[in-house]
Amino acid sequence: MKTLFNELKYDMGLSNLMNILPNPDRILRTNLGRYQVLRDLKNDPHVWSCIQSRKSGLMSLEWALIQNESSEGIYRIISEFLKKIDVFALTRDILEAPLFGFQPFEIIWKLSEDKQKIILPERIIPRLQELFIFDKNGNIKLSNSMINNEELSAYKILVAGYEANSINPYGHSLLSKCFYPVTFKNGGLKIWLNFIEKFGSPLIMGQYQRGTTQDEIEKFADSLNLMAQDAVIVAPSDINVEFKEAAKSTSSELFRDLLKFCNTEISKAILSQTLTTEIDIGSYAATEIHFRIRKEVILSDARLVETFINKIIKMIFELNFPNEKMPIFNLIINDAENTQRIERDIKITQMGFAFSKEYVANSYGFKSGDLESHLVN
Repeated sequence: MKTLFNELKYDMGLSNLMNILPNPDRILRTNLGRYQVLRDLKNDPHVWSCIQSRKSGLMSLEWALIQNESSEGIYRIISEFLKKIDVFALTRDILEAPLFGFQPFEIIWKLSEDKQKIILPERIIPRLQELFIFDKNGNIKLSNSMINNEELSAYKILVAGYEANSINPYGHSLLSKCFYPVTFKNGGLKIWLNFIEKFGSPLIMGQYQRGTTQDEIEKFADSLNLMAQDAVIVAPSDINVEFKEAAKSTSSELFRDLLKFCNTEISKAILSQTLTTEIDIGSYAATEIHFRIRKEVILSDARLVETFINKIIKMIFELNFPNEKMPIFNLIINDAENTQRIERDIKITQMGFAFSKEYVANSYGFKSGDLESHLVN
């Protein structure tokens, strides 16, 4: 009997020959690396609801490009580029990374036709995870190139990774953590439907007189079957048949509790909390805690998106403006988030201190010239 250790040792032996770092995800290993197994989990209504809830927390945010001492001309170029590629669509694709562990993107570059001749991404296309592997150095490669050890251009493929590191560049997949809850829920739902079919329909009992022929009995049973499919019994009129019904309400609650438990586990895996998807009555304090956790998840996803898009901007600068200072892409979580900082900065100003233009621009998302007459050097 193969143990997980033996399987891992076998995979590592084969991988060492090809310089491949295998994906340590247990669910993918069991299913021969088929990411379609994880994609199929999205068909579960509760999984889909949690995914949409997590993504919607970020999709509703506005974004800003902080000038960060870059020139007006370059700032305008990057700003127009971000508007053209549709940041919100790109954000939606980047947020697939927490679901699968990592999300690779292919960047299609194009040389502008104007006098400036700037190289910019024309398209940023999300690609299937199974098309790529990582070597032992953490470099991404095409799966079909593992024999000839073909290297990919650093400007061709960009990866958004969720909790990825040098030990596990594949990241951690939230959908993998939903695999067993969804599997158990589907099994329990099937049994529950059979239970409802068996105990939810009325039992029809027909009686006949002694001496009735077998053909007449069968015709009698067939006519009753037209009224109710399988919940039918025929017996002589002088025979008393008594049926003891199961405790349907108690048995039904067992299935309902199983489904509820599985949904709760799915919510915790994807959202790190349950209250925003489970309609249960809780204390105000518990509600506050759940929404605080949701806010932390949104902040984590925001950092993921900001990091990825800023890497694209960095590529643009490496190819076009290697000696220039680049602007910074930033997601505006909530204007109310700045209230505490504003109050603090006002108090510091009242104490006689002054802030530089760079501090105000970076802290509140202004360009360096927006409030020129009000800023103190």
